[in-house]
Amino acid sequence: MAAVVLLARVAMGILLVVAGASKIGHANVFAQEIAGFRILATPLVAPLSLLLPLFELGVGAYLTIGLYTRVAALLASAEFCVFAIAIASAVMRGISTSCGCFGPNDHSVTSWPEVARDVALALVCGFVAMRAPGMLSVDRRMRREL
Repeated sequence: MAAVVLLARVAMGILLVVAGASKIGHANVFAQEIAGFRILATPLVAPLSLLLPLFELGVGAYLTIGLYTRVAALLASAEFCVFAIAIASAVMRGISTSCGCFGPNDHSVTSWPEVARDVALALVCGFVAMRAPGMLSVDRRMRREL
């Protein structure tokens, strides 16, 4: 089971690192995509467009190396749940907008399959949190386990 946790943990970590890195340097585009959901007050959009990519990079890095694995996996799961709720809200309100999940080159639009994808990712992260830390993690090394 520890090997399955390792694979899930690293896959989710790399996914978040790629998602975060693809948004860095494109805050204006990402801010427009966030605003397209029509959920947040306008003053919150710009700071979120700057902070969310850094948050994704950090959580992804922690998951990848297995440091504070349980907390990082719970944060990632919560993030994917928030994304699923935001996309579902847009779909139910008839808003077709880009989610901006992977930067300016991601042209996927809000849809039920996108909601299902984020729910599935949240469940994978929840599994990692329950079974953390898995093999080859800094957490295990700090406890002197291999």
